[in-house]
Amino acid sequence: MNTSKPIISVRAGSKCFQPGIYALNNVNLEIARGECVALLGASGSGKSTLLRTLCGLETFSNRESEVLIQSKILQRGGRLSRQVRELRHLTAIIFQQFNLVGRKSLLDNVLAGALPRMPLWRLVLGRFTHLERKQALQALETVGLIDYHAQRASTLSGGQQQRAAIARALVQGSDILLADEPVASLDPESTERVMTQLLRMNREYGLTLVISLHDIDLVRRYCPRVVALKNGHLVYDGPSSQLNEGLLVNLYGPQATASLHGRSEELPIFPQTAIHGV
Repeated sequence: MNTSKPIISVRAGSKCFQPGIYALNNVNLEIARGECVALLGASGSGKSTLLRTLCGLETFSNRESEVLIQSKILQRGGRLSRQVRELRHLTAIIFQQFNLVGRKSLLDNVLAGALPRMPLWRLVLGRFTHLERKQALQALETVGLIDYHAQRASTLSGGQQQRAAIARALVQGSDILLADEPVASLDPESTERVMTQLLRMNREYGLTLVISLHDIDLVRRYCPRVVALKNGHLVYDGPSSQLNEGLLVNLYGPQATASLHGRSEELPIFPQTAIHGV
């Protein structure tokens, strides 16, 4: 059992966009450093909202709520802390849409990961140091895209653009990577490449991963722990190996039973690690 302090801690987190309508309802969650956690749940279950609260893009609605990053307060009582800028540097988030600037080179897009820690004068002039450029090239090499560094981002495939987003997160130097359905729009081959790359980041660099996914097969093979949401409530927190038909039907409906078959009998790539109960 990992007894170290969690790198992410959510306490009594509720988010209400309209009176009586909750996107998240009293969520309590702890994630240890170096874990790989999949977020499961149907569309509208609260997955994206939860990810956005973990990096300070969204705040909870209730006074009892709290989010800690490395034991430091990111938000409390629905208000961001004064150290939010510092803590945001520790957390990178990648979206399904990649958010690359198509007309710029791949290298320039990856260098954007260094922007949050640059002084204002260099930020205005867009000047990067030799070390920052070296770090960006190393990140591209890590994700297998070094040969495309001078190519315009718009000319790359969806899978390549998503790997570029991972490289940008590496340049940011974050300890935590949040991924909001990063493979939802990718073909199967690109999906495997992106998930394998995320796996490598977790295993070789100790990056803590929280990934929103819908594919049960991917969850079982890549993520040892699952946190499942339904209508804003946390309804399961445990090993992916224990996902069963009843839980999936509860989350997704009867059509979910089809995803229990196929490659679900394969051994997971990750070893099962200690699970933090709800």
